[in-house]
Amino acid sequence: MEPKWDNKIQYLLTCIGFAVGIGNVWRFPYLCQIYGGGAFLIPYLIALVFEGLPLLYLEMAIGQRLRLGSIGAWNSISPFLGGVGIASMIVSLLICLFYNTIMAWILWYFFHSFQNPLPWTQCPLNENRTGYNAECEKSTPVNYFWYRETLNITRSIDDSGSLQWGLVICLASAWCVLYICFIKGIESIGKAVYVTTTFPYLVLTIFLVRGLTLPGATDGLVYLFTPDWDILMNPQVWLDAATQIFFSLSVAFGGLIAFASYNDEKNNCERDAVLVGIINSATSLYASIPIFSILGFKANNAYNACLQGNILDLTNEFDISDQNITTENYDDWLAYLNRTFPDKLARVVLTPCDLEKFLDQSASGTGLAFIAFTEAVISMPGSQVWAILFFIMLFSLGLSSMFGNLEGVLTPIRDLKLVPKWIPRIACLMCFLIALIFTQGSGNYWVEVFNSYVGSVPLLIIAVFEVIGVIYIRGMKTFSDDILFMNGRRPNIYWKICWWFISPVMLVVVFIAYVVIQIQKHPVYPAWNPDYKDLKLR
Repeated sequence: MEPKWDNKIQYLLTCIGFAVGIGNVWRFPYLCQIYGGGAFLIPYLIALVFEGLPLLYLEMAIGQRLRLGSIGAWNSISPFLGGVGIASMIVSLLICLFYNTIMAWILWYFFHSFQNPLPWTQCPLNENRTGYNAECEKSTPVNYFWYRETLNITRSIDDSGSLQWGLVICLASAWCVLYICFIKGIESIGKAVYVTTTFPYLVLTIFLVRGLTLPGATDGLVYLFTPDWDILMNPQVWLDAATQIFFSLSVAFGGLIAFASYNDEKNNCERDAVLVGIINSATSLYASIPIFSILGFKANNAYNACLQGNILDLTNEFDISDQNITTENYDDWLAYLNRTFPDKLARVVLTPCDLEKFLDQSASGTGLAFIAFTEAVISMPGSQVWAILFFIMLFSLGLSSMFGNLEGVLTPIRDLKLVPKWIPRIACLMCFLIALIFTQGSGNYWVEVFNSYVGSVPLLIIAVFEVIGVIYIRGMKTFSDDILFMNGRRPNIYWKICWWFISPVMLVVVFIAYVVIQIQKHPVYPAWNPDYKDLKLR
């Protein structure tokens, strides 16, 4: 008997969980920040309407109509398109390998979040226990815990280093959790998504309420959403908006086709696609508010600490009574001393304190989750609770995305019927053994390689061939008949124009621009040093 979803809610939650991933929390807010705040929403929404939603609808419709995984679906359209399905399956497999490594990092931080104080609060003692670790003192406790205690990172990708056994255990745990969720196929996945998809929204709401009550939260939000309209003239903004919406919706992975294949044939997939696309983008925007309210709090703390250092220097130099100079009247005092004792004030070395500068210290990806956010959490009352909640939320987001990635591998394998039925059951074990490469000292470099190349250009190429395959090989008329059969009405002119022309052109433009930028960058793997200044994280 062909497996089916228990109900429509399960299917929608699974698709939403697949689309809404870690990138919604640690990539979208960063792009909003560096590209003119609210102004970035204009190219983002244009990309959603003319690129994201049409591709999402196309995949859901073709999966639901043909009731096959990626390989079976494209083979049935044309034997020449079988390679598109194979490419989707391989890309999903490779993404599974490194994505679950990020899940292992999250588990590592989650387990350490139960310690009091948090292990990244201060530097560890040296071997003689006579002072703090010298390497850590040259950097910060947060950086040291990430690069040395967690990754034990080597100087380059050529130096593999040894396995980090703590990470190996966390990686094994991540794959075990995934296996348990997959043990009965979509039947068990459908039950798991009730938790993994909804829980992150609960945590985001808790962080939203807490974040808005923190001092400096307003500064972070104003900085995030203040529009800079001039930046829209920069083509890089439009490229990143189109790229973000494409990868955020998880199209071309094969997972959406697999999930849609378990639907009833008479199901309104147009409504599903629009709903999933809008919820995905709304979640990105919603996540930006608590994230940047907390980063605003962090910047405010750094700004006040800078002022306090200057106040101490002025108090000592001018023999001013303690607490006479405060952060509130600092500027007035500075102006007064500059008028009355200009020569003496000129001899005092004051640190420039600029709140905008601290807010400018943006981060995304692992830099946001494991450095910027963990540093901010230290200063929050009840820091252990907030750290635990944050990393549980990230794990839930990642687990929902992994359901789609792994389903994009297993469903095509089952459709091929070329391997024994027990092979998919040990897929998690085989992936775990291969992924051990990411738990070495050079593992972070390998994650960056996979993240930069596996999940970018190949997916753009696959998406272009998907549109060509459905619209120009299967034919718009046949596809319209398919949608009429499923939805009860044919696609309107908006969908047809997007599929015929706008979406494929946007994909080709993004692909060419992406390749050109990558060639211009000439990426070089950074050598590690105790200052950690050369490591640039996406």
